[in-house]
Amino acid sequence: MNWNKIIPWTVGLAAIAAALAGVVPPAPSRGFDLAAFSRLPVLEGGRLKPLDSVARNALLVIRGNQSFSFEGRTVKPNEWLLDVMFRPARADKQPVFVINDPEVLGMMGYEQKATNRYYTFEDLKPHLQVIQEQGSTAQRVDSKQRTRFQAAISNLLDRVFLYYRLKNTLQLDAASLGSLLKGAGSPQAGAVFDEMASLAYFRPLPPVGTARWRSVAEGLKALMAGDAPAPALDAYARLGAAWAAGTPEAFNTSLVQLRSLSLAGAAAELGSVDAETVFNRVQPFYAGMVIYVLALLVLFTSWLGRRELLQATALALLTSGAIVHTAGLLSRIVLQGRPPVTNLYSSAVFVGWGTVVMGLLLERIYRRGVGTAVAAASGFASLIVAHHLAADGDTMEMMRAVLDSNFWLATHVVIITIGYSGTFLAGAIAIAWALRQHLARTLEPGTSRALSSMVYGVICFSLLFSFTGTVLGGIWADQSWGRFWGWDPKENGALLIVLWCAVILHARWGGYVRERGIMAMAVGGNIITSLSWFGVNMLGVGLHSYGFMDNAFWALAGFCASQLVFVALCLVPRRGPAQRTSSTAGEAAPISA
Repeated sequence: MNWNKIIPWTVGLAAIAAALAGVVPPAPSRGFDLAAFSRLPVLEGGRLKPLDSVARNALLVIRGNQSFSFEGRTVKPNEWLLDVMFRPARADKQPVFVINDPEVLGMMGYEQKATNRYYTFEDLKPHLQVIQEQGSTAQRVDSKQRTRFQAAISNLLDRVFLYYRLKNTLQLDAASLGSLLKGAGSPQAGAVFDEMASLAYFRPLPPVGTARWRSVAEGLKALMAGDAPAPALDAYARLGAAWAAGTPEAFNTSLVQLRSLSLAGAAAELGSVDAETVFNRVQPFYAGMVIYVLALLVLFTSWLGRRELLQATALALLTSGAIVHTAGLLSRIVLQGRPPVTNLYSSAVFVGWGTVVMGLLLERIYRRGVGTAVAAASGFASLIVAHHLAADGDTMEMMRAVLDSNFWLATHVVIITIGYSGTFLAGAIAIAWALRQHLARTLEPGTSRALSSMVYGVICFSLLFSFTGTVLGGIWADQSWGRFWGWDPKENGALLIVLWCAVILHARWGGYVRERGIMAMAVGGNIITSLSWFGVNMLGVGLHSYGFMDNAFWALAGFCASQLVFVALCLVPRRGPAQRTSSTAGEAAPISA
C-alpha cells in the first residue's frame, strides 16, 4: 500500500470535510431556535438578505469581529441582535464598541492606551452629546482632509448611530403593541411612527397583501390609516416578548409563523436567503485561509525530513484550499447574480484565487515545491486582505450605477483582475527566489532555471491579460463617459502595469538584465500593481475611486516598503559558496535545495 499517496489525499479530504461542517445548522441554544431566526428574510441595503447577515455585518462594523465574550460565555451575532432589539438594557451592558484612538479616549476621560479597548453603550451614554458634536463637526470636513482624531470620532459616531438604529428598528413587544394600537389615532403616535420609520435599519414585514417590504413603523402607520394589520407585526411582537421573557417555546412558535408569512410573501427569494445563511455559517474564505496556512506549515516541515510524503500532503492541502476557495467564489456569484469581482473585497478574494490556481498549474509542471509555497502564501495573504476589507460591512452590497453591467464586469473587470493575479504571482516567485538565494545552503541549478522560467511565463501571461483588460476598460469608458482614455489615476495605473510587464520582457530579450535583474523587476511589479489596485481609492480622486480608504494607507505603505526590501535582496549577491548541484540532473529538488 502506497502511504505516500493515501495519506496526503486523506488529509486533503479531511480538510474539505472540516470546512463544510458549517453546513449543518447549530443546535438550539438554551431551547431557542436561533438557526431559524437567522434565516428570517429582511430588506436592507437595497437587497433581501437573512437576519444572520444583518447581525454579522452590524457587529463586524461596530466591534471589528463577529462574536464577543460576555458574562463568561461567547455571544454570537444573532443573540446580540436579539438583545439589541428586544433586551436593550442587557445589550447596553455588552462591550461591543472598540475605541483605540487616544484622543477620543481622552475626550471622554478614559485611560489612553494604544491597544484596542472595548466599551459598552452605557460607558458612552454620558458622552453622547460630545460624540455627536465632535463627530458632526468632523463629518463636515472632507474625508481626505480629516485629522486622525476627526476620522476616529466620525467613525465612532457612525457606529453609535448604527447601534441606535438597530435598537429602534423593532421596538415592539405584545404589551407595547397593544398600547400603540389603542392610541393609534393620536398625533403623538403618528410622530412616533414617523421617527421609527426614519430610523429603521431594515424592513422585516414581508409583502403579504402589499407590493413591497415594509418597516414596523410603516406597518403601524398603515394600520393607523385604517388598513388591515400586517400579520407579521403580531408575530414579531410575540417573538420579542418571548426572547425578553426567556420562553423558548413561544419564541420558536413565533418563528414558525414568521417563516410561513415569508413563504406567502416572498417564496421565490427564500431559497437565496437560506443559501446566504449557509454561506455565512461555512465562511469558505476563512476556512480556505486556514487550509493555506496548514499547507505552508506542512511544506516547511518537509524541509526537515520525510520530504516526499510531506510535500505531497502540502500539495493535497493546497488543492483542498483551492476547492473550498472556488466553492466560495461560485456561491457568491450565485447569491449576487453577478460575476466574481464587484468591489474591492471580492477583487481580493479573486486575486488570491487566481494566484492559487496558477500556482497549482506551475507545481504540476515543475514539481519542485515552489508552486505550492508561493500559491499557499499568496492565497493566505490575499484572504487576509479580504478579511480586513470585510470590516466595512456587507460585501454583497448593491452595485454602483456605473458598475451595473454584468457584461463588462465579466470581461474587463475579470480579465484585468486576472492580470493582477499574474503580476503578484510573478512577484511572489521572485521573492521565493531571493529568499532561496540568501538562505539555502546549496543552490541546485535546475531549480534556479525553473524559477526563472516560471517568472518569465507568468509575466507573459500577465501582459496579455493586463493589456486586454485595459483595452476593454477603455471601450467601457467610451460607452459610459464618452471618452476612451482620460488619464484617470486608475487608467494610468492599468497602463503602468502593462508597460512594466513589457519592460521586463524587453529587458530580458535585449540582454539588459539577467536572472537577478528580472527577479528584482518582478518584485517591483507588486508595488505598481498594489498602487493601481488600492492606491486609487486612497487618492480619492478620479472616476474610478469608489471610496476613500485613509485607514489602509499605512498598510499599503508597509507593503510597498517590504517589497523594496525584497528588491534589494534580489540585487545583493549571494554570500557563501558558489552555486553547485545538490541532486542529479532531472530529479525534483525542493525549494530549499
